[in-house]
Amino acid sequence: MTGLTVVIGYGAAGRATAQALAARGDEICVAQRSRPTDLPAKAAFRSCDVLDAQSVRQAITGARQVVLAVGFPYDARVWRKVWPKTITNIVEACAETGARAVFVDNLYMLGPQNKPRREDMPLTKRGEKPAILSEVTRIWMAATAAGRVRIAALRCTDFYGPGVPASHLGASAFGRLAQGEPAFMLAPPDIPHDFAYVPDIARAVITLLDAPDDAFGQVWNMPCAPTRTPREILQLGADALHVKLRIRAIPLWLLPLLGLFSRFLREVADVGFTWDRPYEVDGTKFTRRFWSDVTPYEVGAPATALSFKVSHA
Repeated sequence: MTGLTVVIGYGAAGRATAQALAARGDEICVAQRSRPTDLPAKAAFRSCDVLDAQSVRQAITGARQVVLAVGFPYDARVWRKVWPKTITNIVEACAETGARAVFVDNLYMLGPQNKPRREDMPLTKRGEKPAILSEVTRIWMAATAAGRVRIAALRCTDFYGPGVPASHLGASAFGRLAQGEPAFMLAPPDIPHDFAYVPDIARAVITLLDAPDDAFGQVWNMPCAPTRTPREILQLGADALHVKLRIRAIPLWLLPLLGLFSRFLREVADVGFTWDRPYEVDGTKFTRRFWSDVTPYEVGAPATALSFKVSHA
């Protein structure tokens, strides 16, 4: 779809999406509080505070479409204040301007499951952060059901990829392997777990941006490569680095105790259900409608591991 696309947030998903849009010649603008140092060529920038309704409205002025790809400190106390406000500001700004929006979301709001996660599963109240994102989901879905806005959510599991340090497979895992040190994990390395490759996420976001209106007003799960354990994925990276795979992991049962002394570990324990059993995402809805050729771990893991070797060279 032609016209201006505003990408709000320039973390892993926002950056990859902006770069991919710029590479195909789209008119884009990146919006967040501070100007990134690595904006794509010809990309514009607008200062935006997502907690300020007028700032959001000004940031998306003239946009045909918006990508919401923001991230906040991993703290439920922060999320409780910022997430409902952010999504409300996006809804109201899009309702006023008529812009469509693609929301890069996660799957916490589905809570613990013993089956692959599907879009039609009910929202949960279990856990602080999952309950907050359940509320966020209700806000934008109510607005779309009322015909006020056109929003589509791309729900993604844990990210990984080149240049993505904040990941279970990021700087603490592949990054440490690239430095000849053991990978460190805050999760069990031998429980199957889906991961989404960031370049694939950007491709999926753009697919939704290009889709007709009937793809909006609903949720789409990000498809992933066939499920592996973290150990299996890290082994592919270790092989590319020509190092022996060594892993140090904190036992899941220990996280609640450690959380008494570390706020971050308490926040990890809050979503312990994502790691205490196999974690699979059913992306069938997306693959049937759009595409299914996601990046295999045999490609993504070596590329990610080697990117950390280059960054430390």
